[in-house]
Amino acid sequence: MVRYINIDHPQTVKYAINVLEESGIIVYPTDTLYGFGVDATNDEAIDKVNRIKGCSGPMSVMAADKNMAIGWTDIASKQIEIIKPYLGGAQTLIAPVKPNIVSSRVLGENDTLGIRIPDNNFCNELSSQFGKPIVTTSVNRTGEQPMNDPVQIKSEFSSEVDLLIDGGTLPKSQGSTIYIFKDHKITVLRK
Repeated sequence: MVRYINIDHPQTVKYAINVLEESGIIVYPTDTLYGFGVDATNDEAIDKVNRIKGCSGPMSVMAADKNMAIGWTDIASKQIEIIKPYLGGAQTLIAPVKPNIVSSRVLGENDTLGIRIPDNNFCNELSSQFGKPIVTTSVNRTGEQPMNDPVQIKSEFSSEVDLLIDGGTLPKSQGSTIYIFKDHKITVLRK
């Protein structure tokens, strides 16, 4: 049975890290949607999320801040200024990443990775303390609408996840705008 905790509980980040370190799945609120989160370096955990969602392939990760995100990218230093405005808030940037940053199971073609820095204190604190990329993918089965109500999420997924962090019902959202850095420029993939 899923453990259920309020986002304001003083031990929430600690509990979330314990679950991530044990190949578990957390559900947590971001600035746009609730996300499934797992250690993005852990194949077993990634496979669990893929089974729940009914898909496989590239997934985005969250970072605590721009320095962490930029440290994962494989972009020439003179081009870093191009990507900085696309890191943060309701934006995901797909960019080339260095080897061994995440499992190959979450990479896109040409070793690219979607990176987000949610405008959410809990997400930033969790990312900072965990220190590794954390998968961030919407809470839904493939083809269904993302869920934004923790009560509904608990009803649907309680037997499949390990920790549900309740941040209240979030406003309806289609998620982040997705950008890709390719050929030295930024292109919009999804608004």
